[in-house]
Amino acid sequence: MHKLLLTLLFTTATLSAQTRSISLTVDDLPAMSATNLTSAAITTINQRIIATFKADRIPAIGFVNEERLYKTGETDERIATLNAWLDAGLDLGNHTFSHTSLNHVELKDWEDDVIFGETVTRMLSQAHKKDLHYLRHPYLDVGPDLKTRRAAEQFLTGRGYRVAPVTIDPRDWYFADLYDDAHTRHDAALMPKLAQAWLTYTEQVLTHDEALSRTLLGYEPKQILLLHANWLEADHLPDLIALLQKHGYTLISLPDALTDPAYAQPDTYISDVGATWLDHWAVTRGRGDLTLDKPQVPKWVDDLHSKLDDADPL
Repeated sequence: MHKLLLTLLFTTATLSAQTRSISLTVDDLPAMSATNLTSAAITTINQRIIATFKADRIPAIGFVNEERLYKTGETDERIATLNAWLDAGLDLGNHTFSHTSLNHVELKDWEDDVIFGETVTRMLSQAHKKDLHYLRHPYLDVGPDLKTRRAAEQFLTGRGYRVAPVTIDPRDWYFADLYDDAHTRHDAALMPKLAQAWLTYTEQVLTHDEALSRTLLGYEPKQILLLHANWLEADHLPDLIALLQKHGYTLISLPDALTDPAYAQPDTYISDVGATWLDHWAVTRGRGDLTLDKPQVPKWVDDLHSKLDDADPL
């Protein structure tokens, strides 16, 4: 009897690992720190990210802030990075024109920013016989109140969009701020230390969110991972993919992920702070307590970030 139970438990655990799936989504195209980067650097970052996706045949999607395309003498090269995504068979989505939070502007102003943010991206997508289907909320801010959130969703539906959720956020942008600075300073000692710290933290987030999914939903849904276009991803995306594969994930498209019934469940989350959809669902179900034990970024990383912020408060 005990042997049979152990066999069943082992089979269930193995099946769970084998059936894990996750969609990779990349925000802030053409690059997270585009205002501080040359078009040559932006091109290199995107080339490396795209090459990794192509090599592993990953159906990823990149979300664009079109404001970052416009820099005197460099606009054509920056737009070319978006074309490179489409040429590689990848998809693009809207991340608003200027990375505007719905929580901090009037709804009409946010709607205008969505419309401004689709001009070039829609034109390029249609030239590749694609269209824009997804919008990612900047900062994951879905609205300051439920009325605004629902009005924004109705507006997006009217323009043919669906909100692109996030269930797993490894905060690569936080580590990338430091990594990009180290890259600029050619700090060959700090860069790999930061990369390893991020990968370690990411594994902690994966383990936490897998367990939270099972506690909250009774199973692990098709997850959606939030990444950003930066030097950290350009240099270490293959390491991240190896980590995901270690956790048993199959890498799938965003449309495939959204077929999971979890994304159709009630969601009434509103807050001043953006959060993943696992947090949305926990709060909606009255289980906000489940979101309180998240993995912590190493203190030395926080300390470095504070120093960087003090050096460049803008």
